[in-house]
Amino acid sequence: MHLTRRAVTLGALASAAIGRAQASRPAASRLIVFFTPNGTVPARWRPTGTETAFTFGPGTALEPLTALREQLVVIDELDFFGADNHEGGMAAMLTGTEGSTGESAGMSLDQFVAARLPAAASTRFRSLELGVATSAWGSSRQTRMAYAGPGRLVSPDDDPAAVARRVFNQGAAMGSDRLTRKQAVLRLNKAQLARVRGLVPASEHEKVDGHVRALSTLEARLAAPTGQCGAPAIPMGLRPSQNDAFPQVGALQMDLLVAALACDATRVASLQWSHTVSPIVPTWLSLSEAHHELSHMSDSNRAGVDRFIAAERWFTEQFASFLRKLQATPDPAGGGTLFDTSLVLWCKEMGDSRAHVCRSVPMVLSGRANGALRLGRYLKVAGEPHQKLLVSLCHLMGLDNETFGDAARSRGPLAGLA
Repeated sequence: MHLTRRAVTLGALASAAIGRAQASRPAASRLIVFFTPNGTVPARWRPTGTETAFTFGPGTALEPLTALREQLVVIDELDFFGADNHEGGMAAMLTGTEGSTGESAGMSLDQFVAARLPAAASTRFRSLELGVATSAWGSSRQTRMAYAGPGRLVSPDDDPAAVARRVFNQGAAMGSDRLTRKQAVLRLNKAQLARVRGLVPASEHEKVDGHVRALSTLEARLAAPTGQCGAPAIPMGLRPSQNDAFPQVGALQMDLLVAALACDATRVASLQWSHTVSPIVPTWLSLSEAHHELSHMSDSNRAGVDRFIAAERWFTEQFASFLRKLQATPDPAGGGTLFDTSLVLWCKEMGDSRAHVCRSVPMVLSGRANGALRLGRYLKVAGEPHQKLLVSLCHLMGLDNETFGDAARSRGPLAGLA
């Protein structure tokens, strides 16, 4: 086919217009992934009503979110393709098909965004991965949801004390050996850069100066008191691996995550509550069965299903608490609160837990994403592949990839979301 000069010019103008439109679209400043395990009972999770007029029924898993209904996008009937059962769902949930080497290069959503988001490069941590009892069974595709590439698992930190030390320098008072060593290393690096600056051409000075400014920023953060970021004090004697410490550890990890965002220590963060086939026993709810055992209660065992939904409602309450923390915390760059500037994904690895299927997998979005996400909606997506949701989430973060994971399933975003 012969293209006239006019056609080529019009095509170029159209491409430029699309580029300008993409650049002008609002996008979230931060991505947060919140995971809870073992699927659900669809009839006890699913809202009722229309896209904009929906309710969470009495006794259902999502009822504790009623007061936040207008701050949510509830996504129903979303299917995983190329994955099934506990492990397969866990591996594909954020990668869009395990082992994919397409446009997303086998990375999970959080790691892909952290690698591509320009603002993430200027923070101390490109991403932060926090967990609650995720590691008793080691690191495997069953216990991990984050991937830096095909088969490259990224493990969350389950210990709030370790997170506080690493992110907030908590426990290293001014003059302590650890803090002194960190500050000495930074001073040494700055002195070396000063010598390098004297050896390179003037055209390279700005590059060197940029490194010096970055080190000065780190120095200022080390010298800043932890309290100004709202980081919680970690109680002595906390044992994160103990079953009964699960609620306390989870509350601390949520506070630490919010504090890290408030300090602009990262733009991408995740909180993983246990893992698929979770052995956690919700003793704090006076329950004696493990969460995984509860998740397999059949419909004929009404009392057993009620116990599972009680555990699911507790997780919903934690998600609601987390959203309220974001709403109460100013964004460090201005523009409102962390809730106003963030995109939040609450995800699961399976749909109906009794059937071990990755069909109608429940997903909930929240956060105003700087105006990029229209909230207060219940979307039934009629079996659309979850890879399209992953593409949409990337677009809501300002990225322009056309696929995520399995390219055959994910060409383009999820219709009607953004």
